[in-house]
Amino acid sequence: MNDAAVPAVNALPADYFAWLLANVAYFRVAEDAEGLAGFVMCLASGGTYWSDNYKWFTARYDSFLYLDRVVVAERARSQGIGAALYADLHEWCAGKWPRICSEVNLKPPNPGSVRFHERLGYVRVGERAYNAGANVVAMFERQVEGGRGKEEGRT
Repeated sequence: MNDAAVPAVNALPADYFAWLLANVAYFRVAEDAEGLAGFVMCLASGGTYWSDNYKWFTARYDSFLYLDRVVVAERARSQGIGAALYADLHEWCAGKWPRICSEVNLKPPNPGSVRFHERLGYVRVGERAYNAGANVVAMFERQVEGGRGKEEGRT
């Protein structure tokens, strides 16, 4: 399911995906009548993770939950599954972290995801280009009510 969602998320070899599963701070799946319909995976700040996007947030914030990937099966899209996964994440995160951080592709474009995140209260806090500018992501943050940890980003 993960690799079927490329380029919205990056493809992962099985051993990398297994590492993520073993190190997540938050993991949920959504099921429908046909089985697995979607999932979300998040990592806590303060860990070691190979993602340059995670490192970008680490350089700026002391405390955050990094939303690494959200995938909804193609057959299940536009049925509210993504919104339900995010609602559960937001509820679960309250009181644990001051912010949720994630990125959304700008190049290749993913305007639907940008609109979705903005509608849910995520604010663009930067951009990161890589692969000699062939790829660009918008870096998003959502403040969490009742979140613990340092509220201010690093300067």
